[in-house]
Amino acid sequence: MVEIPNSSIDRIIRKGGAKRVAKSAIVALQKELEEYGIEIARSAWELASYAGKKTLEDKDIVLALRKQKLGELEI
Repeated sequence: MVEIPNSSIDRIIRKGGAKRVAKSAIVALQKELEEYGIEIARSAWELASYAGKKTLEDKDIVLALRKQKLGELEI
């Protein structure tokens, strides 16, 4: 199910510098962004619920993003 409108994805791609955008490019980015968003939201909710919270806040999202970035670092 598509949650992010095509027009929003088109604007994001154009802000990246593209002059023309194929529908297939919109669909591809839309799919990836939605999957990434769900992954981050799930991680943020795990952190928030572990802390005993019932409401997900902006700082939970930021913490989940930082946690993911730390996981990407090679040691």
